[in-house]
Amino acid sequence: MPYKMIQVGTGGFGSCWCSTFLPPNIKDGLIEVVAAVDINPDALANAKNGLGLRDDQLYTDVHKAMDENPADFCSIVVPPAVHEQIVDLALAHDLHILSEKPIADTLEASCRIAAKVKRAGKKMGVTMSHRFDQDKTTLREELRSGRYGAIDYLVLRFTCDCRRYGAWGAFRHDIPDTLMVEGAVHHLDILADMAGAKCDTIYAQTWNPPWGEFKGDSQGLVIMRCSNGVRAAYEGAKTNAVGLNGWSNEYIRAECEKATLILDHRRLEKFVYNPNGSYKLHGEGEPLPLIQQPKWSNTWLIEKFVHWLDGGEPMETNVEDNLQSVALVFAAIESSKTGQPVKVQELLHAAMTNAA
Repeated sequence: MPYKMIQVGTGGFGSCWCSTFLPPNIKDGLIEVVAAVDINPDALANAKNGLGLRDDQLYTDVHKAMDENPADFCSIVVPPAVHEQIVDLALAHDLHILSEKPIADTLEASCRIAAKVKRAGKKMGVTMSHRFDQDKTTLREELRSGRYGAIDYLVLRFTCDCRRYGAWGAFRHDIPDTLMVEGAVHHLDILADMAGAKCDTIYAQTWNPPWGEFKGDSQGLVIMRCSNGVRAAYEGAKTNAVGLNGWSNEYIRAECEKATLILDHRRLEKFVYNPNGSYKLHGEGEPLPLIQQPKWSNTWLIEKFVHWLDGGEPMETNVEDNLQSVALVFAAIESSKTGQPVKVQELLHAAMTNAA
């Protein structure tokens, strides 16, 4: 029997859920969407067209949608500032939860949500889609194979031209620390995951140049040190003159004992260490094929969530483990404000203690 779900948010990125992420899992008999909600009635057309829902299954009031439609879980695809409100309502209706990143718009709210979900005995997953994209998954598996020896350090570049208001979705131009909360939340998560250990210390500088039409910082440089000694560097930008490595086309370089691996625009290549010395240009490495499978990104994560509901292993981005990702973001924000490195685990522990 498919799990019954309520889709909360059908505009913006929610339209992708309706058109791309949910239909393959409906086709596979894993889920059944029984209702969809959006405060903008025009956005509900995405659920009607993409999911084939009837007019009586479309709502602008999330309370009414949950009251009238018994379900097993709900999705949350709305701005982070209202995530906690939807979580509270879902738990009141005895629902499991699958949410877009970040867990919430503050570390404290994220910890409160994780604590509430645990107390309620429910399951909550977070869709860290970029970590589970095809190219990043392939690179991660190559690094975990052990073929290249120990990882020394990682570099990730994400640069875009979204300087004009609304180019990155209007709400992202209005929120504080927009690069960290809406962009680096994926990339710092990817770096820590590829490093294979929790981040111990983070140092960041973020800013918004005068030509960037953002209320919060849209540019950032970050240095991370993980508990296993692996270092990582991140360059994030939403206000550049040109986009060189935008969404899904990020540049990631892994410097390992026996090889350098480079992922750029979804192409992966390796440069094996030559004891006699070597100098090669980008693009002259040995290409590595990407892993092939039917589902990637959020489509795959929805399937992982369903298997967890079936009694399988918790999805890697369950809400408790995903607090690490949120802690990276807010530790970086604090570092930028204070000008000092921040101990990530100490910051998270304090926030969890307060939430409890």
